[in-house]
Amino acid sequence: MDLYCVMGNPVAHSRSPWIHARFAELTGQPLRYERQLAPLDGFAATVMAFRAGGGRGCNVTVPFKHEAAALATWQSPGVALAGAANTLQFDGEDIRAYNTDGPGLVADITRNAGVELAGRDLLLIGAGGAAAGVLGPLIGQQPRRIVIANRTVARAQELTQRHAALAAQAGVTLQACALDAPELADGFDVVVNATASSLGGAGVPVPASVLKPGALALDMMYGPAAQGFLDWARAHGARARDGLGMLVEQAAESFLIWRGVRPHSLTVLVELRAIVDSVPKT
Repeated sequence: MDLYCVMGNPVAHSRSPWIHARFAELTGQPLRYERQLAPLDGFAATVMAFRAGGGRGCNVTVPFKHEAAALATWQSPGVALAGAANTLQFDGEDIRAYNTDGPGLVADITRNAGVELAGRDLLLIGAGGAAAGVLGPLIGQQPRRIVIANRTVARAQELTQRHAALAAQAGVTLQACALDAPELADGFDVVVNATASSLGGAGVPVPASVLKPGALALDMMYGPAAQGFLDWARAHGARARDGLGMLVEQAAESFLIWRGVRPHSLTVLVELRAIVDSVPKT
């Protein structure tokens, strides 16, 4: 059976093995999918060892998405723009890099949550690999404005500069600011938390004024890691959504790249949501 994995640090919490096992069952594809913990200073070596052991491809999660892009011998246009990759495909000596995070996030917001992004005001919290991977596809939905707020403003500015031409072409206003900047007080229709702060139990890094009444507030994390953000969003009148739908949708995109078959992602999302919701909250 063909071997795939999700690689990151941490990675023990990942639901990706269950998702891809269900995709394989539903499509009749012969594959095995596992978790691979990579040392913080040993991502490239772990990838090479996995490929040498017969691996056909891997998903990449925090904190290695920039390293995954740099490791590739070929990059999709989305990876070249973002400088970050979450999907690697091994083709002979080539390492092909893709980023399915953005299409997965857009599909979850527009299709699963039923929220149109065109003409809306969006706030993207964070400027790391996760944010970089979704910015291009978000711009492609032609919102009115996207603001990237980050603790280190220079990183947010670099991200906006890299995407400036795409934003101009789409007619999207693109801005960078600090986490406590005055422009955040105007409020947003959609707020996406792309930071890994929730993994460490940190608080929400922006004020509640970023939320327009009834705004969609989505954390890319899921399970206990996202709970603090979701509770904060609900307490301030927002529609709270975790990253489970994005996870399933980006996995479906990766599966299509690897196997040439698109699984029925909504079926798997409904099943996985029932499993996650059945876990007692501590």
